Amino acid sequence: MTAPDPTLRRIVFVTGPSGAGRSSALNVLEDAGFEVIDNLPMRLLPMLFDETDQTRPLALGIDARNRDFATNRVIDLLGSLSSRAGVVAELLFLDCSTDVLLRRFSETRRRHPMAPADRPADGIQAEQDLLTPLRARADVLIDTSDLNVHELRAEVEHWFAPGGKRRLTVTVQSFSYKRGLPRSVDMVYDCRFLKNPYWEPALRDLNGTDARVAAHVATDPRYDDFAQKVFDLSLLILPACREEGKSHFSIAFGCTGGQHRSVALAESHALRLAEEGWQVSIRHRELSARQRTGTQET
Repeated sequence: MTAPDPTLRRIVFVTGPSGAGRSSALNVLEDAGFEVIDNLPMRLLPMLFDETDQTRPLALGIDARNRDFATNRVIDLLGSLSSRAGVVAELLFLDCSTDVLLRRFSETRRRHPMAPADRPADGIQAEQDLLTPLRARADVLIDTSDLNVHELRAEVEHWFAPGGKRRLTVTVQSFSYKRGLPRSVDMVYDCRFLKNPYWEPALRDLNGTDARVAAHVATDPRYDDFAQKVFDLSLLILPACREEGKSHFSIAFGCTGGQHRSVALAESHALRLAEEGWQVSIRHRELSARQRTGTQET
């Protein structure tokens, strides 16, 4: 999606399954200067758009629980607005994996709004099926499965900064292949061929943010060539993505346990990109998880 003309009024429809972060995203948009209206019956929405003297950007929370909710009505409204002069209409879809949604409802002890009795899985599936056409139509899709509230805020701000003045931001992350690939990443690099500090007793309990671990990984004779080729590829791809109008690009490094090699590579790569002037954020999925559980893996 290309960056919208800042002279146009932005109208953003915000939707997604219950528990995926729709309310949090609306709060971010409100802080960014949008007028936010949540859960207005759909039959009343056209009256908002008839106010031709309004220039403030508008964010509309669309909830599948509304009595008059229908995916085709949302799509028709987006089409109608897109044909109007002076307006750019967009659909922001907050997505989330089923297992994470189940965990969130379990942790909060909330009843899923579309679930019969105490069967949240049924409600989640029904809502996902209902929202499938909107997910396919989305202009911006943010998967919140692995995001905390601060990371979600950063994602929304990247896409919907005031005045449409967005720049390409880069997320560099590390992960463990034992827990699967991160969702919604653009580039993935496998670091499992490099020397593993886990087998060094003095380094086992440390992680890739420690200089001793990073130095050990760097002693692998293949390290320098690999790190440089990855960096060169990023410098080739990122400017092209920015020219295309992308506002976010995600790079992930993986190893067996997500503690040593992938963390060291992610830290080094993020620092080098920042030194080149790129706006970079970094996150280590497994380190965050281990801080909560106190466990480690090879």
